Amino acid sequence: MKRRRGQVVEVHDLDDFDERVRAGVGSLAGWVVTGLDLRDRGDVLAHRRVAGAMFLGCRFANGDELSLTERGALVFPAMPTVPVDTWPSRLYSPADLYDTPSYAASLDARAYAWSREPGREPALARALHDHGIDTALAAWTKGRSLVGVMGGHAADRGSADYADAARLGHGIAASRTVATGGGPGAMEAANLGAWMSRRASYDLDGALDELGRVPSFRPDIGAWVDAAFEVRDRWPDGGESLGIPTWHYGHEPPNAFATSIAKYFGNPVREAILLQVCNAGIVFLPGAGGTVQEIFQDACENYYADESSVAPMVLVGRAYWTSTFPAWPLLQALARGRAMEPHVHLVDTVDEAVTLLG
Repeated sequence: MKRRRGQVVEVHDLDDFDERVRAGVGSLAGWVVTGLDLRDRGDVLAHRRVAGAMFLGCRFANGDELSLTERGALVFPAMPTVPVDTWPSRLYSPADLYDTPSYAASLDARAYAWSREPGREPALARALHDHGIDTALAAWTKGRSLVGVMGGHAADRGSADYADAARLGHGIAASRTVATGGGPGAMEAANLGAWMSRRASYDLDGALDELGRVPSFRPDIGAWVDAAFEVRDRWPDGGESLGIPTWHYGHEPPNAFATSIAKYFGNPVREAILLQVCNAGIVFLPGAGGTVQEIFQDACENYYADESSVAPMVLVGRAYWTSTFPAWPLLQALARGRAMEPHVHLVDTVDEAVTLLG
């Protein structure tokens, strides 16, 4: 993977590195080399000018790192005790996070346990990681039309709320890219719907039935994840979607149906980014504190936006949003007379939401 920005050359792949060297490049000035194992490239590095190059999280043979620094390169070493890549150049896949049969031994679980560690070095590593995820996410979302689906994590598989969220994701993914908070409940259901979007609705019904046998990630995350991968295996080659979860909530494992996962350590940044990337609008399903926060965080962005920058907001469930949690009257009042006014909607069904944003 490579990308040019003016005089900057970003190199994230060893084959790309080798190809550029074979082309006869004599100077690495302006190169940003991220996460490569360069232990067998000492001779190459020794015979190139490296002043002005930057090496982020790369591995070197003994002495090479010092040589690069002495010759003017900036070297930010890898942190071997950190379970995640502190300079990620791509988003996670479900297989990356669930990399072992046992959830307790998985990268996802190891990263959460490590994220609880105090101290400046772990804090720096987490900040560097999240910056890398920011960059990778910006590249991934470029050119895509994303619709966010927000809703509670408490919707169990097999419930009507879960099925509604899945059908919403299925409908939206026919023309847009689905983005969620990447966790369980309504988030998983919407990503499931996107995964099944290349298939007929009766296949989605079959997947819902299969998943209903393991309703929740409690008490066994492993069984919950295994059921998801079994559905993926039975209906392979699913549609793409995005999940943006966080290790801040250790009790909410990432779902396996988001094909690309931007997982953050810092939840405030993650919350803001999740809303920001949904450039084609957001659907808010019934939820509690987190969903209500997202409604008004999104409303604040739209309140100050001009007409060209407003992203539609669709609340699903008239009774829920006018009585159970009466967010709709306040949202209406905020929108009145603003550019956002014609772009906020209250509907009863997910089919209506698909019609508005599909």
